[in-house]
Amino acid sequence: MEIEKRLFDNLQEFFGFDTFKGDQEAIITNILQKKDTFVIMPTGGGKSICYQLPALMSEGTAIVISPLIALMKNQVDQLRSFGGDDSIAHFLNSSLNKSDVTRVRQDVIAGKTKLLYVAPESLAKTENVEFLKLITVSFVAVDEAHCISEWGHDFRPEYRKIRSVINSIGSNIPVIALTATATPKVQSDIRKNLQMNDATLFKSSFNRPNLYYEVRPKRNVVKEIVRFIKNNSGKSGIIYCLSRKKVEEIAEVLNINGIKALPYHAGLDAKTRADTQDKFLMEDVEVIVATIAFGMGIDKPDVRYVIHHDIPKSMEGYYQETGRAGRDGGEGHCLAFYSEKDIEKLTKFMKDKPVSEREIGTQILKEVIDYSESSVCRRKQILHYFGENFDETGCNSMCDNCSSHQTHFEAEDSLLNVLKFIREQGEKFDDHHITNVFMGQNNQPISSYKHDAHPMFGTGKEHGVIYWKSLIRQAVLNNFLAKDIDHYGLLMLTESGKRYIENPYGIKFILNKPMEAASDDGNDETVQQGGGAVDTQLLKMLKDLRKKIAKQKGLPPFVVFQDPSLDEMCTHYPVTIDELKQIHGVGAGKAMKFGSQFVELIKHYVEENEIDRPQDLVIKGTANKSALKVSIIQNIDRKIGLEDIAHSKGISYEDLLKEVESIVNSGTKLNLGYFVDEIIDEDRQDEVFDYFRGAEVDSIDQALRDLGTDDYTYEEIQLMRIKFMSELGN
Repeated sequence: MEIEKRLFDNLQEFFGFDTFKGDQEAIITNILQKKDTFVIMPTGGGKSICYQLPALMSEGTAIVISPLIALMKNQVDQLRSFGGDDSIAHFLNSSLNKSDVTRVRQDVIAGKTKLLYVAPESLAKTENVEFLKLITVSFVAVDEAHCISEWGHDFRPEYRKIRSVINSIGSNIPVIALTATATPKVQSDIRKNLQMNDATLFKSSFNRPNLYYEVRPKRNVVKEIVRFIKNNSGKSGIIYCLSRKKVEEIAEVLNINGIKALPYHAGLDAKTRADTQDKFLMEDVEVIVATIAFGMGIDKPDVRYVIHHDIPKSMEGYYQETGRAGRDGGEGHCLAFYSEKDIEKLTKFMKDKPVSEREIGTQILKEVIDYSESSVCRRKQILHYFGENFDETGCNSMCDNCSSHQTHFEAEDSLLNVLKFIREQGEKFDDHHITNVFMGQNNQPISSYKHDAHPMFGTGKEHGVIYWKSLIRQAVLNNFLAKDIDHYGLLMLTESGKRYIENPYGIKFILNKPMEAASDDGNDETVQQGGGAVDTQLLKMLKDLRKKIAKQKGLPPFVVFQDPSLDEMCTHYPVTIDELKQIHGVGAGKAMKFGSQFVELIKHYVEENEIDRPQDLVIKGTANKSALKVSIIQNIDRKIGLEDIAHSKGISYEDLLKEVESIVNSGTKLNLGYFVDEIIDEDRQDEVFDYFRGAEVDSIDQALRDLGTDDYTYEEIQLMRIKFMSELGN
């Protein structure tokens, strides 16, 4: 009773709350009784109070191990504001100078500090271990404990050394491990590594009922993002991207379009990051654009949306990042953009890793792919991943799949065939293999198991691959099968699966929708489809005008404007030169040279047909990825070789040629003669020039077929086409 009273008094005094949330009271009582404690609580569930309050009530100093410098700063600031005393909480990490460290140690030894936040790397330093031996440690809290496991999404090798450091500091020190995302596999890794098998486990539901989950194919992603934010103006949001370059780019586009946004990634110095964080908390900034890998220690309760520009590489990462929305229980929209190109990129990143790591990474990524492509309730899928069963009727249309029309199919016969096949052939196969058997797709593993001769081989061909993917995914989600994630995702029969074979019954599953193809690498500049259907009547008029101008100037039509640019004019209806410059592949040079007649024609057409122009879709791009493009133009002016430019910019030669092409297509003249002359002799250059002069289309493949692949390479034709467009069109 005494503990209980003190608990509530302290809760009110320090944090201003009248009641505990969920298991908080039981967890704190367990820690105060000096017992090892394992807490699995979703983001926003109030994990930090679970160790902050008992630390304030215990004798000595609690050591809190945290992987994020930003998070430490945020929590220390909060504790100081609650307690009114700057020495009540401190952090020890690489951001402190010598005199800072001395002050921290003096406060801790004087007994003024109740919580000391330490990065795992700092914890292991000899001088820190020696220092911690001198003080009374009330307990050790291991935050973000999933970092211990290779199966966790943020594996940190330093986390695996924590136990041995605790043992060297002192004996019988209680440990509390906390995580917001742990699959059953990760949970057992944490227990084993921290040697806390007898710890009391407190596991809250992973369901966040206030979050709306949505996955869209990655088309015109920047336009989609700008439109989404404008529709939610005045609300705070976070956008995650895979690379620092993309973070900077998106932040710039948002600002150009009147949205206050700042980038946040590991390449920025600590002061800039801290300032950015403060501006977001103080609402001087509407949106933070951050790298996925970096994560954000921002405890802001009213983030209203989290957007993933790139799909994350794990479900844990996705869950944790989306979990930063709606922590106050209010609205939280979680929107992710999915494209197969992103998956290819993530797979490429894993290529150089050791085999075991690559295998783990592949299994974890596969879950993200299945989640993105499935039409089943998103919530059901997320919770199943974390070992929790959920009835989708409880979603209340709080995901895109539950709120849209779903196609059901009778699954009994096919499910029975799959379960019997696995029982008969053994638990040695993953979903790809099973799908290939029923679809009749022969390959090396199929023939080596002689499954091409199995009576079931090819019996489900008429259903198509989407059907079998849907069926096997839901056989797992409904616990007829389990995935052995330790062993390459092999499918195992569960007790429910065995019972179903003995007593089958009618069951309906949901058919996946075919995923709309993403635009080329989700390219932000590919906007042809952006404004809806292309106006075919206007397109015909623009093509006639293009032909007329081309004839006057003695050029092929594609040199004036390329087809994708005309298509986009027919969805956005630009009526001023400024608006025309926003059209992909136009740019200032082309707009000035050829634009006036096109703009006039469109203006008349819009007035005559009383067309309501989609103004909101004219989204300004970053001065066409300005910095990189300006730098390329300057280097070409200085006659630097293209391979050297690519190397200095850290991009591939192929990507550089794409950038050069885009610069030229937008109307900037580049003199590439110095480079082309070294590779292609004059006669061959003339031949290609003459070919393009008379060509109907500017296709490189067509040119190769007509000119002969024995005489020219793809790269030579590409370079000559760039030179041709630059000299004749710009």
